[in-house]
Amino acid sequence: MLSYRHSFHAGNPADVLKHLVLAEVLKYQTIKDKPLDYVDTHSGAGFFELAGSDAQKTQEYLDGIAKLWRHNSEHDALNEYIELIKSFNSNGNLDFYPGSPKIAEHFLRRQDNGWFFELHPRDLQLLQDNMKGKRSIRVRGENGFQGLIGLLPPASRRACVLIDPPYEIKNDYDTVVNTLVKAHKRFATGTYMIWYPVVDRERIDRMEAGLIASGMRNIQLFELATEADTDVHGMTASGMIVINPPWKLKQTMDAVLPELVSILSDSSGFYRSEQLVEE
Repeated sequence: MLSYRHSFHAGNPADVLKHLVLAEVLKYQTIKDKPLDYVDTHSGAGFFELAGSDAQKTQEYLDGIAKLWRHNSEHDALNEYIELIKSFNSNGNLDFYPGSPKIAEHFLRRQDNGWFFELHPRDLQLLQDNMKGKRSIRVRGENGFQGLIGLLPPASRRACVLIDPPYEIKNDYDTVVNTLVKAHKRFATGTYMIWYPVVDRERIDRMEAGLIASGMRNIQLFELATEADTDVHGMTASGMIVINPPWKLKQTMDAVLPELVSILSDSSGFYRSEQLVEE
């Protein structure tokens, strides 16, 4: 249950999509001076050395961030994401990749609070080391699904949440939906982001149907497939579902996703950018 470690997958196409959306959401959420609470339910270690043994064993970053490293896009959002990743590196070399905690830390201000949950013992220690030094950031070795519910509604009355479990347990797909329903009942105006892998399309269809039937409004979905769906084991695509998204997020993703498919996907790759539920 605790075997998954993101260090094997850092910087892959799924990370590109997830962190591009995360950066766009947090950029928008921090325009106002009002305090913000950010919650990361499955944080991982938070920062990854791409020359390390884990990343080198799979080298998934070569199919993701490495392909974008020297790319100049006509879209500001993609250029800003690439520059953000470069800010964690030096001398123009791609040596490190930040996880969602470090990307969130980049945007969080003095008046904001960051809550980061991780259960894997080794990654929890690394996360504590990587996030130390700021009073407003709290790292907890607890179940992130339960931890999220306990934090809502936030004192700031503004919240941005990332839910991205490894889905090692099959019922995580249902747990995500059930947790979101509970969270939304406690705090309906928060922005909630759900990352998911496409390994079995039926599970994604069921998750989408559960969210659509939940009664929650204003739900958008963004998906990047590096190859067509297949019955063979392995992730072919990943997606982000956003509830209460920034008003320009879909416009941005409509522009950027075709470019990402052209760079990161094979000839059978595709993207989705959909309004699952209207406002």
